[in-house]
Amino acid sequence: MPGTEETPDPGTPRAAAKKRADGSRRAPGKGAADQERAAKKRPVGRPRRLDPDAMVATARRIIAEEGVAALSMRRVAKELGSTPMALYHYVRDKDELLMLTLSGTANAFPRPELPEDPRERLLAVAVHMHGILARIPWVLDILALGELTDRNALWMVEEIIDCALACGLSPARSVRAYRAIWSYVYADLVFRRAAERRAENPPNTRYFPEMLTEEDAAALPRLTGIRDRWREYAADYEVAEELDAIVDGLLRLGTRPDRPGSAPA
Repeated sequence: MPGTEETPDPGTPRAAAKKRADGSRRAPGKGAADQERAAKKRPVGRPRRLDPDAMVATARRIIAEEGVAALSMRRVAKELGSTPMALYHYVRDKDELLMLTLSGTANAFPRPELPEDPRERLLAVAVHMHGILARIPWVLDILALGELTDRNALWMVEEIIDCALACGLSPARSVRAYRAIWSYVYADLVFRRAAERRAENPPNTRYFPEMLTEEDAAALPRLTGIRDRWREYAADYEVAEELDAIVDGLLRLGTRPDRPGSAPA
């Protein structure tokens, strides 16, 4: 009748549809609730645009606090609230990300005034190199991976090679001289860092020299005799003096005539 609502037959599809509609309006069922939750979790649009500087700063912090092994594309993306795929728009892989973390580190330290004398200049650059890395020890973890380096730091390598050539070394011996200097700088800083970590968290196991006992005196008389003062002796040195002695030895070796039968320089 006009003006009245028609009541559908409860057995018809129309009635079933009306019942579902009425029920959904009154109280959403479990399926509807699940759909609402899924909709809230579903990401909307693209991940937010990354700031390359923030990406590099995050990578540096992770390496400084936890070491290079803790660094991954996934970890950096997670801390920036993004996705690993978003990072790949900026870097090809983890190695390139590591290169970016190194980039500009050397420029943060002004170049020192260097003497004109090539020997003294070589020594000054070597001491400067050690001093820079001592202030940013996390870089050692990256350098340990191989040939990764900061392009802005290559001026120090250039200076050392140039000074070695000016002191009379051949190109081959100049490269070897640089490698010897770098090996000392790197190894010294690695040992210093390890000593600092041991001091912060003393190990339960006895290491050298504490591991030596009187039973070792017959086989290792010298080491056993200075065992108790080993750490005192080992810590009592100046980097500049050590490098000075290394440079002296390298230049003497590199400028003396080769012995018969020795390989050419």
